[in-house]
Amino acid sequence: MRPLITKIKPADGFSKIAHIGLNALLPMLVFVLIRINFTQIALVLILLSKWRMFAVRPRFWAANVRANAVDIIVGISILVFMVHGSSQIAQLLWAVAYGVWLVIIKPASNELMISVQASLGLVCGLMALFLAWGGGPLYALVLLTGLICYLSARHFFDSFDERYAKLLAYIWGYFGAALVWILGHWLLFYGAIAQPVLLLIAIGFGLASLYYLDHHRRLSKLLSRQLIFIMVAIIVIVLVRSHWGGKIV
Repeated sequence: MRPLITKIKPADGFSKIAHIGLNALLPMLVFVLIRINFTQIALVLILLSKWRMFAVRPRFWAANVRANAVDIIVGISILVFMVHGSSQIAQLLWAVAYGVWLVIIKPASNELMISVQASLGLVCGLMALFLAWGGGPLYALVLLTGLICYLSARHFFDSFDERYAKLLAYIWGYFGAALVWILGHWLLFYGAIAQPVLLLIAIGFGLASLYYLDHHRRLSKLLSRQLIFIMVAIIVIVLVRSHWGGKIV
């Protein structure tokens, strides 16, 4: 069953146009605030942009927060990317990417685009987490990784009316947390990407592709074998080529 309220959308007409305009303006405001070193205010602005989640009865708040969690993850992640941007141009490009997310990707409601939203939430959330707090306490990385994996998976499965969406999301969240708990003791980075992030992205994309194709009856035996082979090959290459000394490679 889908949550009672999956998205908070304004009505058609002027309010919808105003909503789109404010979404387009938000990335530019975040960009300006970061340029003048008001990062905390930019974060507050991103969070305040989700005030409509609470413009309903309190019994719907939890469902609304979960339904909008991926949007919040992507917003905070892009904020982290902008803060760590190597130049003003890079920060501006991230602002543009945030605008594309808010105006084009986030409002979409078909299964394919919701799958894209969930995938971007997983990728951006994990990359930003280890980019900003990779040197933080292991327990925090484990908990936050599990939360990001759970929320992304729940967003993905809810679009298919998956009967076991909650259970599958918990399993994926637990797997992500367990993987970080194990590999976090030898945390390796490939440039700006941490090893657990690379593995979770490869496994997550592989499993999501298998589920999506199978749901639409487009998964042949040959295609499933190809996807599994690619997924396993990436995992083996990453593990074999890693230097287990806890250093950046």
